[in-house]
Amino acid sequence: MTDPIRTVLAHAPDLMVVRFAFRAGDRGALHSHPHVQSTYVQSGRYRFTVDGRDFEVGPGDAFVIPSGAEHGCTCLEAGELIDSFTPRRDDFL
Repeated sequence: MTDPIRTVLAHAPDLMVVRFAFRAGDRGALHSHPHVQSTYVQSGRYRFTVDGRDFEVGPGDAFVIPSGAEHGCTCLEAGELIDSFTPRRDDFL
């Protein structure tokens, strides 16, 4: 199990778009941040936890994670997520 590969696709002070490439079994550890996050499933299958609620997503699914919500995921089938953050995540630069 490893961390996903992160690639910043575009950013400005108010918005950042990031691609995460996952292998089956990779995890995004539970965490929170002040940014609002939108996640779009480009490919693969994932089990997410957002504020204690578990759900599975697959290609074409999208959802929003509110500011401060604890969240994380496990990759069930290899693929890519496209995440948008507002404002920009300066820790990713």
